[in-house]
Amino acid sequence: MQTATHPVMHPMTHPVTHPVMGALHRRRLREVWRSSGWPCRDAIELELLAAGMLLRHLDAQGRETLHVSDSGIQLLAATLQKNRAAFDAHEALVGRVTLEMQRAGRVVWRGLRLRAPLSTWPAAVDAVDTADPGIRWVGAMPDVFSIRHTTVEDYAEPVVHEIKVRRADLLADLRRGDKGAAYSALASQCWYVLAAGIADADEVPAAYGVMVADCSGSGSGLTVLRPAPRRAMRLPFGVWMALARANAEPGTGLDLQEPLSAMPVFAPVPPAPAVLAAPLSTQPPPVPLPPSGG
Repeated sequence: MQTATHPVMHPMTHPVTHPVMGALHRRRLREVWRSSGWPCRDAIELELLAAGMLLRHLDAQGRETLHVSDSGIQLLAATLQKNRAAFDAHEALVGRVTLEMQRAGRVVWRGLRLRAPLSTWPAAVDAVDTADPGIRWVGAMPDVFSIRHTTVEDYAEPVVHEIKVRRADLLADLRRGDKGAAYSALASQCWYVLAAGIADADEVPAAYGVMVADCSGSGSGLTVLRPAPRRAMRLPFGVWMALARANAEPGTGLDLQEPLSAMPVFAPVPPAPAVLAAPLSTQPPPVPLPPSGG
């Protein structure tokens, strides 16, 4: 009598290739690091577990949580250093543009939070004006916002400068159509100031001017690759209120009032001599009137 034989199942021996840790993986690592580590059981989490960036942990009641491994901590630390370096380069370039605008006699703000009225209807909106349903308000935070130092509203000429030191940030910015529309509603000129080598002027839409800066430290100037189109516009009253509440960047010192100690000292002017009335003895005596009835 022959017995039936069953095939022996062998475990899979195919090597597992670890995925490249992208921005989604690093963001999930930060979320697990800051949280209690409850699992989501999605593809990102699975790839982090396979790469050894996350570890599974079961408590005494059998509840599963996730912990960041030593390899994950090293990846988070390297990402933090990279982001800090990019932030420092970004802020340094923002400071250079601010200085150039001040030298041109403009009043400058950094990191303003503004809202621009737009009339189109995209899939997602920040806020809709209940008074006018055809208007929606989109938030905008330009890196550098400046106006001319003038007392005539029509001569203010507001200008926006957006600073980019990484190509990925620039491409992500250009995909946001609302951001460019908001800048166009707030400024008569819009510029992209790029770190050298991250993009060509042809990659930026024609609605923006393009400058390039050398961030290596060997150069200090800003080169105009393409001028920004200029258009007449008047700032909405809400923007003026936002500018009044915000703090403009302090001046370079060239336009500040000199201290009193540096002012020239003039000799005091002696007071003018007082004009006195003539003494009473010099005045003519009164003429007597003739007696009445004489």
